[in-house]
Amino acid sequence: MGRKVVLSSVLIDDPTYERKLIEDAGLNLVFIPNSDQERFLKEVVDTDAVITADKPITKEIIDSMKNCKVIVRQGIGYDTIDLISSKEKGIAVCNIPDYSIEEVSDFTLALMLTILRHTNVYDQHTRKGIWDIQSVHTVSGFPAMRRFSTQTLGIFGFGRIAKLVAKKSKPFGFKIIATDPYVDPKIAEDMDVQLVDFDTVVKESDIMSINTPLTSETRHQFNIEVFKKMKPTAFIVNTGRGPLIKEDDLYEALKNKIIAGAAIDVTETEPLPVDNKLFTLDNLIISPHAAFFTSDSLEELRRRACEEVIRVLSGQEPENRVNK
Repeated sequence: MGRKVVLSSVLIDDPTYERKLIEDAGLNLVFIPNSDQERFLKEVVDTDAVITADKPITKEIIDSMKNCKVIVRQGIGYDTIDLISSKEKGIAVCNIPDYSIEEVSDFTLALMLTILRHTNVYDQHTRKGIWDIQSVHTVSGFPAMRRFSTQTLGIFGFGRIAKLVAKKSKPFGFKIIATDPYVDPKIAEDMDVQLVDFDTVVKESDIMSINTPLTSETRHQFNIEVFKKMKPTAFIVNTGRGPLIKEDDLYEALKNKIIAGAAIDVTETEPLPVDNKLFTLDNLIISPHAAFFTSDSLEELRRRACEEVIRVLSGQEPENRVNK
């Protein structure tokens, strides 16, 4: 029997696709339903590799592993995995950093257009018999709508997805500014995007797109003090990571009209409990961490996660190691 690969992922109910790839490479796949944490903890002790999506891989779990060489995160973010402990133990942690950048940037733009032109609100109103172009103002209380060409799009972070958001937004006429201390200003300049500091992007943006990884520095970067600096007519879109926004503060900002509205595809707790107070807000759009999802991106994600495991267990260097 070949070396052992444990697959336990919220994205996978049927592992037939992964089983063929893994077993064709001479490896043994052990599939564990994502909800079966007890079995997962038992099986990872002697596994050679782990493939997972959102399952936390803590120091305690890593310390229990005797043979593991690689942990592959089915996704872009890797904040659920203890990078320090894994590195100390010689375990490569890998992600799939670019599998869904088209999808996430498309979804970001879709949320931007929806929240700025209130197409979802008009749909709700007409279904209730409210046939009035002013209803988004008179009934829902949103500020005046304006042409995109008069507005400033601010982007927090300027990595792969953010660059595509800027590129796809440009034809709509937005002035685009961004903040990212790790990006060469020349790269932004070549895209007709102005790099500014964080305070400037917060104060000048009419709509803010959050597209940055979650780190100790960026956790709760958007809090009540930041919301108070924004225009009262401003909107926020978050397709990055949930904890980039402090949700209690977002609730207060939206409830008290400190900002005009928000659209979030990610939340601090996922799934968000149905009784969460955020669901009581009419000026908030919530989607279920779906920005990455198309049949194309999911197939690519599943394939490349397996390929990374096969690569490492065959003695090759991983393509996308994040804990070097």
